[in-house]
Amino acid sequence: MLPPAKDSADQVPAVQVRQLVVGFDTKIILDSLDLDIRKGEVLGFVGGSGTGKSVLTRTILGLIKKRSGTIEVFGHNIDALDAKAYQQLERRWGVLFQQGALFSGLTVRQNIQVPMREYMRVSQKLMDELAMLKIAMVGLPPDAAHKFPSELSGGMIKRAALARALALDPELLFLDEPTSGLDPIGAAEFDDLIATLQKALGLTVFMVTHDLDSLFAICDRVAALADGKVIAIGTMTQMLAADHPWLRAYFHGKRARQVSALEADTNPMPPTAPASMPAAQKG
Repeated sequence: MLPPAKDSADQVPAVQVRQLVVGFDTKIILDSLDLDIRKGEVLGFVGGSGTGKSVLTRTILGLIKKRSGTIEVFGHNIDALDAKAYQQLERRWGVLFQQGALFSGLTVRQNIQVPMREYMRVSQKLMDELAMLKIAMVGLPPDAAHKFPSELSGGMIKRAALARALALDPELLFLDEPTSGLDPIGAAEFDDLIATLQKALGLTVFMVTHDLDSLFAICDRVAALADGKVIAIGTMTQMLAADHPWLRAYFHGKRARQVSALEADTNPMPPTAPASMPAAQKG
């Protein structure tokens, strides 16, 4: 069993990252990065292409080895867990990878059942019933269960991948560019689906995205990555008020949307930076 968390209070973040360093060969991607993901929030994670957004997700998930630093999930230091305890912790999160990452040789139903077969000991009949429940939950028609990924539209692939991510009823959901490749209508519908599921299931959501509309629509807070660190974190109103050059370029550039409405809010406060970050990097 998992050892008891050091503090079971709600104040303990769902994920706490401290002084994380990740690199490949001589190149450092994440450099002493700090980040908290609060329980029950939707946290958007933004940054330039190739800056390490997906690297952070995969490091938290244990898919990429870190060089130093600590990662705690639900109060548990993942480095201190044995194999059985780590497996129990894995059951508490779900992942939607870029482009869905469905197994092409499996049907939608079989894809959803992959984590069930890995972590559960239940009958095929029950797995079929659970898979159909997840299919309905993400808004797919029942006949999608028997289709292969090649027979699905881009939006259906995203929904099928989300159903697989929800297969074990996780508390924590990682989304890597969930609306990339979708048309504006499909992206908006997917945002609405995430928001609905988050509220209905009480999920904590960490969403890597480039989609400004998604940030405005469903994120409680946004964290920005640059130079290997989280340079700012706060609400969209706070991000719009920030004077950091990269944040100004990102949120007030030619592709920014709905800015004028949020800028009209009175007395916006600037975003915060991790407490351990040098003063020159804050704001």
